[in-house]
Amino acid sequence: MTEQTEVRSDWHEYFMRIAEQVATRSTCNRKHIGAVIVRDKTILSTGYNGSLRGAPHCDQIGHDMENGHCVRTVHAEANAVAQAAKNGVAIEGSEIYVTASPCLTCFKLVANAGIRVIYFKEFYRDERITEYAHQASVTLVHMGDRD
Repeated sequence: MTEQTEVRSDWHEYFMRIAEQVATRSTCNRKHIGAVIVRDKTILSTGYNGSLRGAPHCDQIGHDMENGHCVRTVHAEANAVAQAAKNGVAIEGSEIYVTASPCLTCFKLVANAGIRVIYFKEFYRDERITEYAHQASVTLVHMGDRD
């Protein structure tokens, strides 16, 4: 009988894979994004990009485009922060795993919510977050494609 050794994911891979799974709930077919807020290796909140609660989704009625962005959707990071707030979960000092780097607006929301580290898989659009992260003492970690 041969013994097979399974490779156990490290914590960063584990939480990013969960963010990827969360992204499958997205209701904007332009880009599926998932976010997971974590502190002390415990999931505090999740979010994916989609329409306002109770409002029609892009997948149902189409996109509301403005300057190349669908403004019908609430971004994954914002939804994760909102879910934590709605449920009374403190996220000060936490970390967030996102399948794509945040836009500048979401970056500012995440930073002001007290999230200190942002792990992301794909860099998405806005280089300004690098300088803002430096100014706000928020660490950005590009995980890249680690599959």
